Formats: sequence, C-alpha cells, structure tokens
Amino acid sequence: MESTAFSDENSESPDSSEWNISDFVFLLRNNSKFHLGPIVNISINSSTNTDFQSSLQGYLESIKDSTSTVVTFGCGIKDIRKIFCTVKKFGLELPEYQWILGDSQNVEELRTEDLPMGILAHGKMSEPALDHYVQDALELVARAVGTAAYISPELALLPSTTNCMAKEERRMTSGKYLSRFLANTSFDGLSGYIQSQEETLITSEGHYFIWNLQHDPIGNPMWTRLGRWKEDKVVMDYGIWPDKTQHHRAGDWRHSSRLHLRVVTLVEHPFVFTREVDDDGLCPAGQLCLDPLTNNSAALDSLFLGFHGHNDTIPIEFKKCCYGYCIDLLEKLAEDMGFDFDLYIVGDGKYGAYKNGRWTGLVGDLLRGAAHLAVTSFSINSARSQVIDFTSPFFSTSLGILVRTRDTAAPIGAFMWPLHWSMWLGIFVSLHVTAIFLTLYEWKSPFGMTPKGRNRTKVFSFSSALNVCYAILFGRTAAIKPPKCWTGRFLMNLWAIFCLFCLSTYTANLAAVMVGEKTYEQLSGIHDPKLHHPSQGFRFGTVRESSAEDYVKKSFPEMHEYMRRYNAPATPDGIDRLK
Repeated sequence: MESTAFSDENSESPDSSEWNISDFVFLLRNNSKFHLGPIVNISINSSTNTDFQSSLQGYLESIKDSTSTVVTFGCGIKDIRKIFCTVKKFGLELPEYQWILGDSQNVEELRTEDLPMGILAHGKMSEPALDHYVQDALELVARAVGTAAYISPELALLPSTTNCMAKEERRMTSGKYLSRFLANTSFDGLSGYIQSQEETLITSEGHYFIWNLQHDPIGNPMWTRLGRWKEDKVVMDYGIWPDKTQHHRAGDWRHSSRLHLRVVTLVEHPFVFTREVDDDGLCPAGQLCLDPLTNNSAALDSLFLGFHGHNDTIPIEFKKCCYGYCIDLLEKLAEDMGFDFDLYIVGDGKYGAYKNGRWTGLVGDLLRGAAHLAVTSFSINSARSQVIDFTSPFFSTSLGILVRTRDTAAPIGAFMWPLHWSMWLGIFVSLHVTAIFLTLYEWKSPFGMTPKGRNRTKVFSFSSALNVCYAILFGRTAAIKPPKCWTGRFLMNLWAIFCLFCLSTYTANLAAVMVGEKTYEQLSGIHDPKLHHPSQGFRFGTVRESSAEDYVKKSFPEMHEYMRRYNAPATPDGIDRLK
C-alpha cells in the first residue's frame, strides 16, 4: 500500500497533543506492509490564506504522480476543508486519490460540504458514561464467578480456611482461582470491548467506528458506517466495503445533468404486476423492466449496457412490462425530482435476509451497488434499518393470515373421516377374526348347527358368521342364523358390545367433523392455540426471508421451527398452495 501523509504540527486539534506524529511516521516507514511516500508538513502559520493555498498546491504537484492514497494527521476539520478546497481548485478528484482522515473524528462534527466522495474517517460516536463502566465491571465479575462456579463450585463459592500451625501446602486458593477467570473473561460491554491485559489490568477498548462518504440513492452525500475496530482488527458491518465501481458510478451522477438511477423491484400484488411484452419487445402500457434471474452485479451491468446500446441485444424473454401502484409512484417520483431510471426485478425473488454472512434479495442488491433504490411493498424492520435507509411509509399495512376455504360438497369417502384409517383396519380385522372363531366354536360344539349335530336341518357356515358380525356392526335386522352353542353366543355378545363402543365413537367424531368443517380453520390471530400447538396434519407457513418470517422467528421461535418446512418462496406460491 503506497500512501502520502499530510501533517500539521501546529494545529490546535485536541488529538494532536496526545501523541507524536514523528514516532508514528517512523513506525510506518519500518512496516513492510506499507510504502510511505512523501510526507507533507503543512504549517497553518502562513501570513495569508493565499500563501497557504500556494504552498499546498506546490506540495500537491510534487505528489501528483507518485501516490494513490493520501492520509491527513494532526489537522482539525477546518484545516481539512481548506485542504480539500485547494484540492478541488487544483483538479485532483476521486478516484485518483483515496483520502483518509488519520485523526479520530467526532461523528457529530462530521460534515459533507467540501469533502470528496469516498473519503474514509474513524472515531467514536460518543464518550461512555460512568454508569456504563460500573455496569461493565459488575458484568465482568458476574461472568467470571459464574464460569468458575460451573467448573469448580467449592473453590469459587467456598472461601478457603488457613491454619497458622499447619504446614504450608501448595494448593490454589479461591482468590487465585477467581483471578484466572477474571483474566480470561472478555466481552462486548456498554463502554467498549472489555478484556484483560497482563493478568492484572482490565481495559475497556472504546467503540471506534469507520465511516465512508458515499452518495445516497438521490445523489446527496452522506456518511455511511462501514465497520468498527475490535480486538485489534477491523470488523465490517455485513461485509460492506466501497470499491472503485461504486465511486465511478457515484461520480457519474454528479457529472450528468439529469440523474440516471437503477431501480430494483419485486413482484407483489397489487403493488407490482408483470405482463409479457408485445412482439416488438415494447410495453404499450406500463414500464419496461428486465427480469435477469440473477443478483450478480457484473451480469446486471452487462445486461443494461446491451439494453442502452444502439442495437438492443437483450433476449425478449428477459423483458417484462411492470405496472401497479408502486410503478405509478416511481414514475411520479421521477417526474417530480427529475431523474431517469432503469427498472429490473430482483433475481432471487426475495425481500432480503442476512444469511451465511451476506444479505440476499432486495437488500443485497442495494448493498452491493447493483441498484440505487428499491420500490415495492417493502416492510421496515430493525435488521434492514441498520444497513439501508427507508423513506417514510407511503402505505400502511398489517400482517394477515389467509385460510383455506373448503368445498361444501364432501367427497365420496367423507363418511370415513371420523375415524383414523388404522381404526377402520382394526375393526374389520377383528370382524373377520370373530367370524372365524364363531364358525370354529359352532362346528366343534355337539349342540352346534352342523351336519354332525343333533339332527340339525340348518348348517352354520363361515358365511353365516360373517352375516351375523356385519349385521351387528351396522345395526341392521337381517335374516341371520344365530349360533346355538353357548360359547358362540357369548362371543357374539362380546362382539355386539365392541360394536356399540365403535358406533358411539364414530357418532361423536362425526358430529365433531361436521362442526369442524366450518370452524377448524378459523383463527383468532397470531396467538391462536392452533398455531402454537398445531394438530397432526395442520400446515401453515409464510413467505421465506420476509419481514413476517423475521417477526415469527424472533417472537415465536418454536412456531417458526415448525412452519419453516411449509414456507413458500413467494406470495403467489403460498396462495396457490391454499387453493
């Protein structure tokens, strides 16, 4: 990394008195990862502003072709603006230089006027209060004691006793045991990152954040947080880091007389509809949009480059006509604010969720710079608000639950609904087993209706036993041959009692099924017991990676664990599953 350092030893910056710039420069020169170029020592003691600008211009001319990164040290915010005013007059614009404010800045004092796009700054949001240090100290002790008590309760909770007459034993005392856990405990507290140094010093590493000056969706400069300094390394917020393509794209906005933005949307009825284009690839009604089926920024750039070329090379299957409430709102917004736009549909069809270290859907396209703004039915939640900015809500909605409406005409097998299939199978298996034993008892009895019985003119066969069992089961008075032996008659009565219980159960469940046909899917809301304690076969879900899923996941984790297998990729798919 090659860089040039701007320093001002006479500045009145409060941070410049806390350290020596020469020592820091010496460390940079001896660091193999950095190549420190010319060092420009700017003195603000010039008699006039003209002398300052002329001297600064001379320094800038000397480093114009020898560096790509410029770092400022020991300069106040007023001095930095003077430098950038001179830089602007000299014509040194980004991305030729990457400017870095080396001194810690206060975010409340950061402004956007006279500063180049892409400049990096770092500093604290605010100084921690005394209450924060006290709470962190108590939490440190609680964490250490809790861990120590979990591993060895007798050492952590029971103080050791000492006998002056006893011989000295080399064993660990409670104090030394707890000190080990205090030295190995670290966490992210209210005042900063709490950790131990050299086993005796507890330090609080302040929350130092990194900001980058970027364009907002309408082209105005704004400070965007990139990450923070934690545990001697930079921790990025959701993997965001500006690149040169973003700076170029932002620069194009400023140099053009009319802004040209790229807008991403998501099909959500009734806010956004789509229809096919005509034979010429045009939209007689609605707004022409692309459906690239990808979230890759390079692929999107290539598609729109071909779309705006002299020869339109975009396949017609990628073209759609977008219309609806949000499209009308976008057209009116472009007319009032004076910008042009290209419209495309998000490739993965998702709103956006943070998964596997990256954002998906609409949020991911905005963070990667593939789109400048998103216009659709887009819900605001805390996770999304941390990485993107939302306008004021233009349409207020609430979460609702769609339920399936069943047909009034019952199918031909509806009479079997009151009992489970295993119950039906058990009844008919028991019926045939009972018929077999009735036949055996009748034929083995000397009083039975068999050819070898006592002059019986009728014969009790297996078909006669089936006739008896079916007549008792269905409660029909049919012409049957009742068995004559006492064992068979006793078994027949047992079968009749069993059928009575089955008939009672069937009748009770039949009434419940008939009533449940009208009330089973009536839900009172998100707290309905049917959702928190679903019965067998009751399925419900929501749209994947939507604000509704995020709400259920945070508020009702057990419900989310059950329903995620039934979640639909998009709203139309979920509605189709209900039909």
